Amino acid sequence: MTTTLDWSHALRTPEYADAAVKAFEEIPGRFVLGYGNYLGAPWEWTADKGFQSWVKNFASSDMLSLEIAFDVPDSEDFPEKAAFLYARDNGLRVTTHAGVWGATTDVGLGHMFDAGVMDDTVTYVHAASLSAESYQKIAATGGSVSVATESEQSAGQGYPSTWEIRKYGIPASLSMDTSVWWSADFFSAMRATLSSDRSRAHLEAHKTGDTVAVNQLRAEDVLWMATQGGANALGMGDKIGSITVGKKADLLLIKNDQSPAMTPILNPPVHVVYQANTADVHTVVVNGRVLKHDGKRIGLDIGPARDAVAASVEYVRSKLGESTWEEGMHPPLEPNEEIDNPYKYAD
Repeated sequence: MTTTLDWSHALRTPEYADAAVKAFEEIPGRFVLGYGNYLGAPWEWTADKGFQSWVKNFASSDMLSLEIAFDVPDSEDFPEKAAFLYARDNGLRVTTHAGVWGATTDVGLGHMFDAGVMDDTVTYVHAASLSAESYQKIAATGGSVSVATESEQSAGQGYPSTWEIRKYGIPASLSMDTSVWWSADFFSAMRATLSSDRSRAHLEAHKTGDTVAVNQLRAEDVLWMATQGGANALGMGDKIGSITVGKKADLLLIKNDQSPAMTPILNPPVHVVYQANTADVHTVVVNGRVLKHDGKRIGLDIGPARDAVAASVEYVRSKLGESTWEEGMHPPLEPNEEIDNPYKYAD
């Protein structure tokens, strides 16, 4: 993957956003900043003069662009409408968490539809626990869904939605949600998404005594979600996402002659999804610039970033104390209720 949208929850002030942009500038890739402030109300921070001035002065380019990121929890009066209108007036796309169990439900999406703010510039992250009517509204307005399978499987937003949204013709992209908890590579995302979709298809069939003989979601589909689907969700589908004449030279080449899993290659899309991993990425090209070759990064020493992150972790750990740290790492579990087994040996 050559392009990343950072759903940046914690930009309390424009100065935080400046730091995020600086980080992007230090990494040779293509980025989109999803400007978000989870500690503030989106209708308030989008109306803040400091934020609006920051947006006005933001130097958007093919290598770095801007969206705004906020959620629409259930409410009666839909104050988030003001943030949507600000985005529309300023040509900004919106990414929002929708269909998150118990948090962002059909109620909020209904407000969005009734207010006329749903269109093809909105991406709905997760969309894992919505009604058929809500999925129809997303489809009718040209929206797309970003599926974060590993997160949905572990954090309870709902069942990963590819098995459901394809019934309505909603296009999908893939995302990694909270990479400090789960993996941060799209090989894992593709594999998990394909497996969860097929698992659900079999489960639904078994409920009616049926058997799935041909899987509806294929490796080519999740490979598309990870590449062209992501580009489309960012509004950059005409520039990146596929090897096409006229698009940017963003390429990722996979080759590893030393891996027994990388030969023989009989079906390339299936092989990429089920066999390849990050160690097999041989070359990366972004905007015509070779950033990795023969498995080695060019001009990007990970050491300083690694050491800075390690120091930050140790600082937090020292402030919390070892017992609190360990308790957080291993929260207590409720004991399982033991089911009485009638098939026991008896005296």
